[in-house]
Amino acid sequence: MNKKVTTVCPYCGVGCGLEVSPPSSGKTTNCDSLGNPIWKVMGDRNHPSSLGKVCVKGATVTEAMHKSRLKYPLYRETLAQEFRQISWEEAYNLIVDRINTVKDTMGVDGICIYGSGQFQTEDYYIAQKLMKGCLGTNNFDANSRLCMSSAVSGYIGSFGADGPPCTYEDLELTDCAFLVGTNTAECHPIVFNRFRAYHKKNPHVKLIVVDPRGTATAEVANLHLAINPGTDIDLFNGIAYLLLQWNALDYDFIEHHTNYFADFKDVILQYPSDKVAEKCGISIEDLETCARYWAESEKVLSLWSMGLNQSSEGTAKVRGLINLHLMTGKIGKEGSGAFSLTGQPNAMGGREAGGLAHLLPGYRSVLNPQHRQEVEQLWGLPSGSIDGKVGKTAWEMITGLETEEVGLLWVAATNPVVSMPDLERTKKALLKSPFTIYQDAYYPTETSHYAHLLLPAAQWSEKAGTMTNSERVVTYCQQFSPPDGEAKPDWEIFAEVGRRLGFEQYFNFKNASDVHREFVRLTKNRPCDMSGMTHEILADYGSIQWPFPEGSNPEHRYGRRLYTDLKFHTDNGKANFSAYHSRGLAEPPNPDYPFVLTVGRLYGHWHTMTRTGRIDKIVKMHPEPFIEIHPKDAQQLNVQDDEFVKVESIRGEGKFKVKITRSISPKTVFVPMHWGFLWADNAEANSLTHSEACPISKQPELKACAVKISKIPLS
Repeated sequence: MNKKVTTVCPYCGVGCGLEVSPPSSGKTTNCDSLGNPIWKVMGDRNHPSSLGKVCVKGATVTEAMHKSRLKYPLYRETLAQEFRQISWEEAYNLIVDRINTVKDTMGVDGICIYGSGQFQTEDYYIAQKLMKGCLGTNNFDANSRLCMSSAVSGYIGSFGADGPPCTYEDLELTDCAFLVGTNTAECHPIVFNRFRAYHKKNPHVKLIVVDPRGTATAEVANLHLAINPGTDIDLFNGIAYLLLQWNALDYDFIEHHTNYFADFKDVILQYPSDKVAEKCGISIEDLETCARYWAESEKVLSLWSMGLNQSSEGTAKVRGLINLHLMTGKIGKEGSGAFSLTGQPNAMGGREAGGLAHLLPGYRSVLNPQHRQEVEQLWGLPSGSIDGKVGKTAWEMITGLETEEVGLLWVAATNPVVSMPDLERTKKALLKSPFTIYQDAYYPTETSHYAHLLLPAAQWSEKAGTMTNSERVVTYCQQFSPPDGEAKPDWEIFAEVGRRLGFEQYFNFKNASDVHREFVRLTKNRPCDMSGMTHEILADYGSIQWPFPEGSNPEHRYGRRLYTDLKFHTDNGKANFSAYHSRGLAEPPNPDYPFVLTVGRLYGHWHTMTRTGRIDKIVKMHPEPFIEIHPKDAQQLNVQDDEFVKVESIRGEGKFKVKITRSISPKTVFVPMHWGFLWADNAEANSLTHSEACPISKQPELKACAVKISKIPLS
């Protein structure tokens, strides 16, 4: 392709539009370290989400297009052997033989796929049809389980359906932004910059940031609440207590549009300000200021990310935050609402396509008999084809390897040997896997060390498909470069396996447009209705925000808030209050492990560095891992900047260079989660974290664990 194309950035859930231009010809052509010409990237000014802005990751993304690519299928019978190149025919035969063997010896529940928000929606959808429809097992989960599943369960519990109700426009319409558990300035920079420009111009607009760290986000806040880790629910209930005492409630909204307020009221009456301030480690004055901002602002927009979701009480935290919107009626209107910031670029598309172990396409549940029947009919499957029990979650796949209940693990477009909790246990489980398929665009990765069969996947630039961002905007990604080597789109790999297993009639797709056309049929009359979208409409008119039912006018493609009619997807159309007490951290500090470790992302790097670790500019920004320690703790430990410490939990240990800073609370330390064993020595943050998870969302508490720290003497 030799002309400029529009696409979407394949990193975070902001979903920034990109304009990508082909390399220029001649001596001035910019090339990567391998001599490959680099496509030029600019922001797409017509994209409704990013308005032409782009961060360093998006601006440099094409520099890694041809570096360290997996180009051909590779295979080894045992992990002790070296890989050898094989043909796709051999690879498909191995997969089909293994699936049939597991079906015959263990049953279909011995087959698992672990996918990714890096998938396009078409990839997600075909994997669901193969696993949940044709094979009859719900053992498909994705790294959204580590990222967004608490937001999903929170929205479903409170509103009756998943789906962030807000738009990015609300960032420029609100009176008060309440950011909790999100370092938006670094992790979702284009979203933050959009709000920050508005915030600067409007002195009446307030920014509240809730975070144990003094992040770049917190630095510009009107109020920064550096609460103790694990006290989010205490804070939310404490704010609610004050709003109740001050009579700052929307009683008309509560009476006509909500359920269970009385139960909620009984709980919040037990959270007076002195008790909450002490528990959270903040002043009563700051708590009251926060509640006053909520009470006095006509429009409040709350945003959250991993700090709430990655918790053993993640669902309760999300619903506790939504409670504040319900009691004040700040929902379903411009500038207001509870807005989860998605981590992965297409985690939303995965949710729409049914890409978690409890979901089916079109925001349906495997537990709902009517939902199963609807999907079976739309797929043309016999009644009862879809199993009625929830499949294995990501972590249950790991424990299933331990107990020999998993006979085939197929990992695609994600790197669990860095991102999973309790990494040493994860690695040991993977060593027991009878057969692991790893499907990715890059090689090597940490996970490839634990695989038997490697499948080369076409990355985002090499295939056509759609992605949905945090505000429900769907963008068509054009293919603008040929796949490297013999790489194939993920959906094509899944479809070919389906055909070879004898399900030819269900995978009769000529291209990704055909796949998308079938997928959107399953969203018709569902909360995420996209039945009016096609690849062609998206290519002609640009990105479109759902809901977008059949017959919608693509000229009006943006500004579609949810719940503007104050009707929710519950049985009686009313939103649900929740009544949760705070349980605190699953693993609080103790005399032997006196510090709380929290982990997170940095501005330049992305997740496990599979792509960003190969981009020189980003590596120079963040050349090595580190640990943030408060000066008081550094003095107690007798450590200085740039010295090394050993950090230990009961599960593992790591070695990190010290960065002394007042931006971290005392007795709390921070380590970035990006570095696996390919990029640094003994600096894996998740070797320390535990697998305790929210009982509803099954999302692990990656954000906090108890550790001890000791100085490493100079040798």
